Amino acid sequence: MNAGSPSTITNIHHLIGGKPYPSKTKEWRDLINPATQEVIGRVPFATREEVDLAVATAKEAFKTWRNTSLSVRMRVMLKLQQLIRENTKELAALISRENGKPLADAEGEIGRTLEVVEYACSITTLQQGDYVENAATGVETYSLLQPIGVGAGITAYNFPVMVPCFMFPIAVAAGNSFVLKPSELCPTSTLRLVELAHEAGLPPGVLNVVHGGPDVVNMICDHPDIKALSFIGSTAVGTYIYRRASEAGKRVQSMMGAKNHCVIMPDAHKEQTINNLVSSAFGTAGQRCMANRVAVLVGEASKWANEIVEKTRTLKVGAGNDANADLGPIVSKSAMNRVVSLIDSAVSQGGKMLLDGRQCKVPGYENGNFVGPTVLADVTPGMEAYDQEIFGPVLNLLCVDTLDEAIAMINANPNGNGTSIFTGSGWAARKFQNEIDVGQVGINVPVPVPVAYFSFSSSRGSKLGDLGPNGKQAVLFWTQTKTVTARWFEERIVDDKKINTAFV
Repeated sequence: MNAGSPSTITNIHHLIGGKPYPSKTKEWRDLINPATQEVIGRVPFATREEVDLAVATAKEAFKTWRNTSLSVRMRVMLKLQQLIRENTKELAALISRENGKPLADAEGEIGRTLEVVEYACSITTLQQGDYVENAATGVETYSLLQPIGVGAGITAYNFPVMVPCFMFPIAVAAGNSFVLKPSELCPTSTLRLVELAHEAGLPPGVLNVVHGGPDVVNMICDHPDIKALSFIGSTAVGTYIYRRASEAGKRVQSMMGAKNHCVIMPDAHKEQTINNLVSSAFGTAGQRCMANRVAVLVGEASKWANEIVEKTRTLKVGAGNDANADLGPIVSKSAMNRVVSLIDSAVSQGGKMLLDGRQCKVPGYENGNFVGPTVLADVTPGMEAYDQEIFGPVLNLLCVDTLDEAIAMINANPNGNGTSIFTGSGWAARKFQNEIDVGQVGINVPVPVPVAYFSFSSSRGSKLGDLGPNGKQAVLFWTQTKTVTARWFEERIVDDKKINTAFV
């Protein structure tokens, strides 16, 4: 799996039945280091036979795994979190090499990953049902949260370790088996994570990995033996997957794109607010759906624009292995070109360029997919760069007179992934959280992703499906409720001559 010079380029493998499974496909994709354009591996696009084998293997493993005790499943998760902790630097290095994010940022991703796995360690209590004695005389009613069968996950490239853990740990801890399709842009860190899950004691076949592109996605959506599907990625792909998988009879959760706004009130702590805003907008080179890309400066806060630009200038762009880099490259050439194109469109449609990162060059990495921090002003609804999620290191500054105007602007946007407000006023914060129509809200918090024992609760155009990843919603998504009503008779009082046709 480790590849460096062209002479050592290796083929990435699937993982089926707990073992590496070399693909027999004729379709391969080069795996590229985004900082250098070096080919570091070849990713197989699975054949239909390979996808069918992975699903069949998972289906067979489910028969035994579903009846494995909760205590055993919990101990696998406990061991997995230990192994992730022990292998943080290795996982971070794989993320950085393929995704481009700086090592410190990649290690931060591992930290959030651990939260999710640690939550799955509580499966012995999370999967408890309800029980009522004497619901009627001599009658008990109780509910069971049972696994649903084979689940599947399709993940994005931006968090190749954390996002898979938004899916499979709770799914398999609840007794399901799983087929995971990582992003073809960043597969090896995901593959290593799954290897650690097997080292932790996950039985062969419970968790399988197949690689590929749109054809493999379609196979997963259509496969009759997959009962539930989780997706995290772009809006266009997520909408397509949700419709196709739903039509195939699957339970689906699809977490999609965003256009997050950060409202800055004039009573906010200036230095802390600016630092947090810049961190949110430019961390991971802006390649995260929870980044606040639009700063809405309210009233006198509009005077902070120059200071925001100057703070942004201090950020260093570099390769992921540069310990001093604040942001790395965009994941691919095509993604970089899209970011630049949207910046171009903002300027051509009347936006004001305050800081231009389009010609960013990093010494020693001249071929890298680098876009420097970019700050725009006056990019308003109706412009392409406002209406679309740029998914790059671009911050837009907008000014309004009142908090009511800021809330109206955010609520008019079709997305509902996340939003933040920075203020020293409890009244303003409470008004904001009450009136804003967005699923995840930060109050003096720049990236409002909740801790893993709360559900990822984006809404409106950012989410399809009722139940999100993590927290209680994830347990409900990966289980089905069975309700039992039971009554036991004493043999001596059974009267088989009397028939009661009333509903009881």
